[in-house]
Amino acid sequence: MSIKAKIVDYIKSNRVSTTEVADALGKTGALEQVLPVTPEQHKVGIVRCIFASHGSNYHVHDQVRAIEKDEIALVLTHECDNKAVLGELVSKYCLLYKEAQALVVDGFLRDIAAVKRQRMSIWCTGTTPIGCVNQDKGSFPEAKQQAYLNKYEGAIAVCDDGGVVIIEQDRINEETLESLHTIEIQEDIWFFCLDTLKWDTKKIVCEKAYLEEKSLLSEVHIQQLKSLKGS
Repeated sequence: MSIKAKIVDYIKSNRVSTTEVADALGKTGALEQVLPVTPEQHKVGIVRCIFASHGSNYHVHDQVRAIEKDEIALVLTHECDNKAVLGELVSKYCLLYKEAQALVVDGFLRDIAAVKRQRMSIWCTGTTPIGCVNQDKGSFPEAKQQAYLNKYEGAIAVCDDGGVVIIEQDRINEETLESLHTIEIQEDIWFFCLDTLKWDTKKIVCEKAYLEEKSLLSEVHIQQLKSLKGS
């Protein structure tokens, strides 16, 4: 199994949150202002970039044909003036017929009532009833598109109620997988210290008193601590 597949499998199997993934990436990776349309969903997959520009979704209709099963389609926009780049029709095609894990739109969405009613797995920056036109108004700027492709194409996207976090290509490695394991262990120990030991958060988070007062932890937590760096 490739390291990319291992990371996807680990996040999916353990339902690792966007908060935990961002922490594993050194508190980075979030797409700003991108939030879920449908709550209580958790999706992870490989990113497929889609581009909309100049108030038109003409090229979106062509590019979504290439989506493969279980990918997350990331729709990036240029000069779309807060017009919706897609709605129920394209969303249903991508999610139901192309079997994408999710749609992430760095822009606006329409047909919001229908999308919510069908509990579609979509994240976006906002909603509006005003859609883009479907005529060719020109291509996405080449240099900007290439920069996005270098950054996001083939990356790993994690989506939940917190938003969307992307593990970029240069962060898909054993170090990131180890960091994800570490964050999960740390969270387990922190909440044990809070819920069972009733410690305050300064003692837990800042002082990391559990590293010294190990006798209060369970044997499972002690074994987990041995895998944490610096313990």
